Amino acid sequence: MPLIMNMRNSLFAVLVAVLMVGGCTSLGQVKIKKPEPLTPEILASEKTGWWSARFRINWPPDTKASWQVDLLLAHQVILPVLERHKSEIALWRVHRRAVRDSSGHRFSFIFYAPQSAAYTIFQELMNDSLLSQLKYSGLVIEDSYDDPAVVSKPDIEDTSDTHWSVIVQKNWPYYVMGASQMWLNMIVHVAGELSDGNEFYSIAEIEAFYQEVNTRLIEIWQTEGRHAYLHHLNALFGYKPLIYYDRRYLSF
Repeated sequence: MPLIMNMRNSLFAVLVAVLMVGGCTSLGQVKIKKPEPLTPEILASEKTGWWSARFRINWPPDTKASWQVDLLLAHQVILPVLERHKSEIALWRVHRRAVRDSSGHRFSFIFYAPQSAAYTIFQELMNDSLLSQLKYSGLVIEDSYDDPAVVSKPDIEDTSDTHWSVIVQKNWPYYVMGASQMWLNMIVHVAGELSDGNEFYSIAEIEAFYQEVNTRLIEIWQTEGRHAYLHHLNALFGYKPLIYYDRRYLSF
């Protein structure tokens, strides 16, 4: 995708400049963790399960969450991984949250795949040059990954809300993958329209660009979401009303 290449080429120039000015000592602050290779025993009988890569985003007190960083990570870091490993990933989704607690603002990439695929994907993410730049700039303050040697969530329903019925737990991952795919495709589409072939030469410029993308996506959600999303989801269930948060029956 031209936008990804333009941004990554531009960021490569930034990275080179940082190395020339600060040397290895500055970049040494960015810790890149490498997972331990899977043992032959694990590879011989590897299992499939759910895996999470989590990115904690800087959210200083008395400021609004930088939701645009989620979009940047999804488009420039997660999408290339999805494209490279689409044959190995059976299900996937993103999760976004920003709450004033110990986790704070966190963006997660969650996927269902064999252990070997999880190991490779995590290794690629940990060594991603753009992610390293985002960490160096202070936008991303922590990244953490499941241990691919331990399959703690082997079943389709294992990342669903346990308060739901079993039938919803088992099928919800397919629904949310479709929603995540549409959201990511919309980011790609809007970013392509707004970029107009421009290149970006700093993290600040790229963050500002994804703020524009985020603003446009919010506009689409607020003006078209009721019909495009909620109405047609309601139609799948024969337009029957449901109990919403305020405990009133609503149709969309």
